[in-house]
Amino acid sequence: MIRQDSAVAIGDERAASERAKLTILLAGPRGFCAGVDRAILIVERAIERYGAPVYVRHEIVHNRTVVERLEAKGAVFVDELSEVPDGVPVIFSAHGVPKSVPAEAESRKLFYLDATCPLVSKVHAEAENHFEHGRQIILIGHAGHPEVVGTMGQLPEGAVLLVETVAQVETVMPANPDNLAYITQTTLSVDDTAAIVEALRRRFPAIAGPRKEDICYATTNRQAAVKAVAAQSDAVLVVGAPNSSNSMRLVEVARQAGCKRAMLIQRAGDIDWSFLEGVSRLGITAGASAPEDLVQDVIASCRQRYDVSIENVVLAEEKVHFNLPRALAG
Repeated sequence: MIRQDSAVAIGDERAASERAKLTILLAGPRGFCAGVDRAILIVERAIERYGAPVYVRHEIVHNRTVVERLEAKGAVFVDELSEVPDGVPVIFSAHGVPKSVPAEAESRKLFYLDATCPLVSKVHAEAENHFEHGRQIILIGHAGHPEVVGTMGQLPEGAVLLVETVAQVETVMPANPDNLAYITQTTLSVDDTAAIVEALRRRFPAIAGPRKEDICYATTNRQAAVKAVAAQSDAVLVVGAPNSSNSMRLVEVARQAGCKRAMLIQRAGDIDWSFLEGVSRLGITAGASAPEDLVQDVIASCRQRYDVSIENVVLAEEKVHFNLPRALAG
């Protein structure tokens, strides 16, 4: 006689053996970068030190799960400083802000903390340096993205011209073509940006560029990892937000690397399982503002439907760390 619990176990084993096999190629690095870690910690420490509510201008990083978790702790997210009452701390998002924003905060005597990623601040400093040397600046980036708005807002109107594509390079009209510099948004496609830079250098041979590439280490590493994964996968899932530039670029890079079946999802519940029909090798990665537990939820959901094995595809180890603002240090 077979005991009932033994029968259940045998049934589970049989069910597992009957499930289709799925190899998950897990890209590394993936998920949070040092700038995102720092920005989230700034909000958490501010709530601990000053008490709730702490106001945050714009999403601290582009991920709804992160935002909702911080809201539960006492963060209040607003679009503009006009929505922040007097006498409460306010934090500026990791994407950076125009100079007019801290100026407005100071005029209202608001206590503010700047969570701008230090690598974005580096681009701001480059822009100011070029401007001081009399150069007009061409910014490679996506119109309307908060980082682009913040970078262009470091200088007077007209000092920075925006180009998004190689085609736009051919039509941009700088005031002095012989005295130009270019800078870039930090979360762009490495390959697409290289093509735009090549076009700029071809049209404006004297154009000055950054001493070190503006596209951040995390963006570069995640794109290299997803390329490696995509080349071996039938499909790729990128965990991230639709308003996250670096996450959207990961989808594009996966497709350009040969895996046309690449999709962005925000969480496990967004998976369209018909999208994975016939897939035996699935690449998974996450944008720089997506928490790792969302990736693990995706893997757990796959385990419920497939006989899953994991292969880690790790191209780099990241050890970058950014210090907190002095007001929160210690």
